[in-house]
Amino acid sequence: MDEVKELPVKHNFISDLLGKMGDNNSVSEIVKKVRSYYDKPLRALPAYDQEKQGPLVEFVVPDGLKEIERYWLQEPYTFASILEDRRTKYYRLVEPALTKYEKELLERIYEDFQDILVLNSTTSRFEKDALLADKALFLLERYKAEISVSSIEKILYYLRRNLLGYDKINPLLYDPYIEDISCDGVEIPIYIYHTKYFNIESNISFKEEELDSFVIRMCQLNNKHISVSQPIVDATIHDGSRLQAILGREITPRGSTFTIRKFRKDPITPIDLLGFNTCDLEMLVYLWLAIENGYNILCAGGTASGKTSMLNATSLFMPSTAKIVSIEDTRELLLYHNNWVSGITRESFASDATGEVSMYDLLRAALRQRPDFIIVGEVRGNEALTLFQAMSTGHATSSTMHAGDVQTVINRLTHEPINVPQMMLQSLDVLCIQEQVYIGEKRVRRSRSFVEILTIDPETGDLGINELFSWEPSEDCFIRVGDSHIMQDIMHVRGWDASQLKHEMENRRKILTYMYENKMRSYILVSLVVQTYQSYPKMVMESIENDTLQGMIQNMIA
Repeated sequence: MDEVKELPVKHNFISDLLGKMGDNNSVSEIVKKVRSYYDKPLRALPAYDQEKQGPLVEFVVPDGLKEIERYWLQEPYTFASILEDRRTKYYRLVEPALTKYEKELLERIYEDFQDILVLNSTTSRFEKDALLADKALFLLERYKAEISVSSIEKILYYLRRNLLGYDKINPLLYDPYIEDISCDGVEIPIYIYHTKYFNIESNISFKEEELDSFVIRMCQLNNKHISVSQPIVDATIHDGSRLQAILGREITPRGSTFTIRKFRKDPITPIDLLGFNTCDLEMLVYLWLAIENGYNILCAGGTASGKTSMLNATSLFMPSTAKIVSIEDTRELLLYHNNWVSGITRESFASDATGEVSMYDLLRAALRQRPDFIIVGEVRGNEALTLFQAMSTGHATSSTMHAGDVQTVINRLTHEPINVPQMMLQSLDVLCIQEQVYIGEKRVRRSRSFVEILTIDPETGDLGINELFSWEPSEDCFIRVGDSHIMQDIMHVRGWDASQLKHEMENRRKILTYMYENKMRSYILVSLVVQTYQSYPKMVMESIENDTLQGMIQNMIA
């Protein structure tokens, strides 16, 4: 049973100070004295020892359920427990439990923070965290509250979560296995897409008023406005994740909804594609040579088929000296190139589209920046025509689009609302078809087909294609089904003979194999190896033979 304690008498600190100062002070003097009252050295949190003072979180697996896995999200405050019964699996977020007295203290601090935090302006998240801890300890001192160190840690956890983070769902943003967070309505459990357990129900839900307030606050935190008149918002939250929110019941009858697609701070690289078996070594060698030599590539597929992951991973093959311009609706690409301009669209500030910056606007601006490579996150409208015009004028481009096969890609490009003339399709060089498939009961991503786009048949008007690689579902392997016209073209342009082309391809096989075997998978390591090979190929190959490549690249980072 919770220990019953009497809370201290509530003080309005601003009113107390004003009373002490008298009525003859100007507003500026009052604010100055109030600030000095609070601007003292920050208080330090008392040391918390889990072994002596006990854990902050405890969890007992409910009857009828079995725990599959447990892992920390924010040690020692929160962890995730994956449970299952005979029917399905469940995601249980475990947070510190508060006593009645701790809850009342937390509520009191919330109220008094309205007076304190308004006097302290800072933008640094670290400074905000330190300030929050200092002022919370200050209030606890004023309350003369007798509480343990573990109680202080619990209270501060919830203050940070709710004032600096995203309330109930904030711990989910720390889970490295979560890709999507989906709230489907009022009092409906939040569903997450987990890389190990796929779509799984959590123990988090919102009541109606709570959900509406949370959606509004989440949009405001990310400089977006949502209201009954403008109920749909797309935004990018502070860590780069994508937010899509809908307010109220008019559009979504089950209540407000939101979906967060988490941004990977450590993006997928070509080495990850090998490890996931999304594509094989020969396909990556082919893409490396094609991208390095400025050929145009389009990655197509359905939702969550790995289009953007393929685009980002293969963009690491772009030369270090090249100027790159990327254009996206929401930030997803992450490259390790200094000469890279990252552009993101902006919605209008008014109903008449004033202030809107579309992908079409950014693409037109990019063409004036003399880029060597243009990356467009996804083509879906009139920007596609400009993109193909850029291809036709010699700019190397990479992009994605929603389409499940080659014919659907051609149909979407040549019909409303994109309307690219069929003759312009010849500017596209390589088409990668991505697909999300099942291997047994496991859902995985595979490159179903790599296709080279050839010329238009003058008699029939049909677009010629040359399929190079195809995925074989029964064996879960990739088969080479044709010879590359692009490799022959590269050989001719670079002045190589067949043996030199073979030598270059073999070098790239050795490099990718070495990185895969030595787990050199981070985008920084991959970029540095690729860029070093472009400048000093002999040095890189010698370091692979001597097994010193990893050490050499680590020294570059240091």
